[in-house]
Amino acid sequence: MTIVPLPFEVVSIAVLVLILAVDVFLGYRRPHVPSTRESTLWVVFYVVLALIFAGLLLVIDGPTHATEFVAGWLTEYSLSIDNLFVFIVIMTGFAVPKVRQQEVLMVGIILALVFRGIFILIGAQLIENFSWIFYLFGAFLVYTAITQAFGSEHGDATDTRLIRFAKRHLSLTDRYDGGKIRTTIDGKRYFTPILIVLISLGATDLLFALDSIPAIFGITDSPFIVFTANVFALMGLRQLFFLLGDLVERLKYLKYGIAFILAFIGVKLVLHALHENELPFVNGGEHVPVPEIGTGLSLIVIVVSMAVATVASLVSIKRDPDQSLSDLKKHDA
Repeated sequence: MTIVPLPFEVVSIAVLVLILAVDVFLGYRRPHVPSTRESTLWVVFYVVLALIFAGLLLVIDGPTHATEFVAGWLTEYSLSIDNLFVFIVIMTGFAVPKVRQQEVLMVGIILALVFRGIFILIGAQLIENFSWIFYLFGAFLVYTAITQAFGSEHGDATDTRLIRFAKRHLSLTDRYDGGKIRTTIDGKRYFTPILIVLISLGATDLLFALDSIPAIFGITDSPFIVFTANVFALMGLRQLFFLLGDLVERLKYLKYGIAFILAFIGVKLVLHALHENELPFVNGGEHVPVPEIGTGLSLIVIVVSMAVATVASLVSIKRDPDQSLSDLKKHDA
């Protein structure tokens, strides 16, 4: 496992935490529906920040980690956009007031960072101690890719067993009271729908962490790169929510691009596991002479897959905008 210089790691994490703290402070201090211009500027700021970070990695540590970061960041960014689709479903399904959506989204993003941080620590330990775990990671990603492409991968995020359990056992009201989780009606205390929304977001974040962490460990073995790629992918997601809005749901080929990336990385992980094989029942415990997929090729596949999926979706919208709107209305119904 190659190591990024420790001083660079410490400074980078400190700066990222500071930026996230400022973003959270601004989001809670002035809850509002950001304009298209404001959202665009924030998204561009975070993208440029990620590219600057990649440039610093290149100068300080060489091309290996810089390339791994860019490939990992783009992979996590594509998965975060898929995560964003479910956020939209949750916000719409629970009729969250637009002025409160920034605060709710921020909590969802913080939960995503916490869950991914936990899985990064677990994943790093598993990889360090059990090389065969790559077989499981690879198989899981291929299965996820098949589900993503051909199944109903998201389900109904507003009607899960966890949500039904909460509705049965908690005193809930269907009325929002600003951003409060608890409110008083006729002298009785109730939980507001905000609590159910946060439970839905947390459950969604947990499921997406299960996909995203094995995917990026297929690109790099550095926990620092894994963590920073996830942070940069999630930063600006709140603004991207308001910038893209319904357009995310109309990018109908996006899920196929993401599925292809997951399948590709899954195959890459299986090949790596075969190359490093230590399982006694596979080739007698000896390494299997199979080709390994490099980070450069992975980066190309990720970029091309997302570009093709996005362009195909936009062309489809342009050719038949009425059908796209019809599909969107059917989904909302």
